[in-house]
Amino acid sequence: MYPRHRYLILRNISSILVRSCTSLSARLDPGGCSPDLVEGHSKPLMHDVRSKLENIVGAATNWGEHCKAVNERASLSNQLVSNQEDLPYRRMKDSYLEAYLPLGSQPNLREKYLNVHHHIRFGRILEDLDSFGVLISYTHAKTDDPRSPISIVTALVDEIDLVKNIIRPDGDLKFTGNVTWVGKTSMEVKMHISQYLNNAYNPVLDATFVMVARNPANKGAAVINPLKPEGPEEENLFKQGHLNKIKRTKLKETSLLRTAPNEEERKIIHNMFLETLDMQTVSFHSRILPENSVWMEKTKLKSLEICHPQASWPSGLVPGSHRNQERNIHNKIFGGFLMRKAFELAWANACVYGGSRPYPIAVDDIMFQKPVEIGSLLYLSSQVCYTEGNRIQVRVHSEVVDPATNQHNTTNVFHFTFGSEKEVKQVIPKTYGESMLYLDGKRHFNASKCEV
Repeated sequence: MYPRHRYLILRNISSILVRSCTSLSARLDPGGCSPDLVEGHSKPLMHDVRSKLENIVGAATNWGEHCKAVNERASLSNQLVSNQEDLPYRRMKDSYLEAYLPLGSQPNLREKYLNVHHHIRFGRILEDLDSFGVLISYTHAKTDDPRSPISIVTALVDEIDLVKNIIRPDGDLKFTGNVTWVGKTSMEVKMHISQYLNNAYNPVLDATFVMVARNPANKGAAVINPLKPEGPEEENLFKQGHLNKIKRTKLKETSLLRTAPNEEERKIIHNMFLETLDMQTVSFHSRILPENSVWMEKTKLKSLEICHPQASWPSGLVPGSHRNQERNIHNKIFGGFLMRKAFELAWANACVYGGSRPYPIAVDDIMFQKPVEIGSLLYLSSQVCYTEGNRIQVRVHSEVVDPATNQHNTTNVFHFTFGSEKEVKQVIPKTYGESMLYLDGKRHFNASKCEV
């Protein structure tokens, strides 16, 4: 979330995506198999997360049972409380969870996470983070009843910072996380991923999500258990979570959709405008593209998704292990699915723009403004909005369209920072609207700027 400074260590990055392996059936490096997952040890795996969520919510796994499940969920409203004081305090360790993605220990699992180049599909990791964050939130709000009366949804991906330059396909991944701050109806969840290589867990990424609690029908707010930090470290985490909320409120007030650019930003835009003037005509309407530059209007890449209630079984996987569903446990389109689709579109755009395979550096400030209903026509539009050196800032806007009324509603805005293997051309805005996109992209880029 800009303008927060991020402390990342990313040295000599050639690719944040994994290096190619010779074959999916190739002999594994033993150093990538975690001793936590050896035979006889019972550890929670990532594919158990969604099953646990379905049990907590009592969601229908079959689309035909959707209406029945909705009615059953609505009947839980009488279990909600109106005052947060009526709920018991939780500690940070009460919501702490671990889950493993055994890419090293279970080679067959890698089919889902690799692309044709045998590189990790980072969009799949985003999906897992979203589900894991929701389960952590439900763990914080756990009740005596096995079925939760509240609905928890992702409101914001505040930041995802990659602190490891390579995610290998043959090393087990360990997901950890817990709730670090709680308001009245929202909570901040911090998650970390590490990979087991060379007999040790190595940090991969840090993520901060904001979750909100809703009533059983997901149509109104619900209060959640307060959080009681213990010790100086937890006190600092809780205090930072509160400061993050204040910053988000302040940034919303200073958004370029509400206020004019500051003096420095106005100078940047005016100087770029002067650089594109045709000095022979000296006309406001005559513009020339500077050398080694690209007009922003030429950097768009779009896609369309028809939102199906898909519940198919991927080939080669046991039913129940990895349901390939687009809908979430509340029968809306899964937020992780949206993040994956947006990331893959942004990655493709950065690939075309930079002329080489890009690598992600940061994911910043993803706002979930409106749920996406089953059956929607979902338009995803990506655009390169800022460049600097070998860095590419891509914005993805998603909206749903009602074919009957042709009404468009924004559902999400995504911000991704990529690195390219070589220096890229400068993107140049031509209109005032594009100039605002440029400045907004620059703000997000500065928020995710790392120390090289």
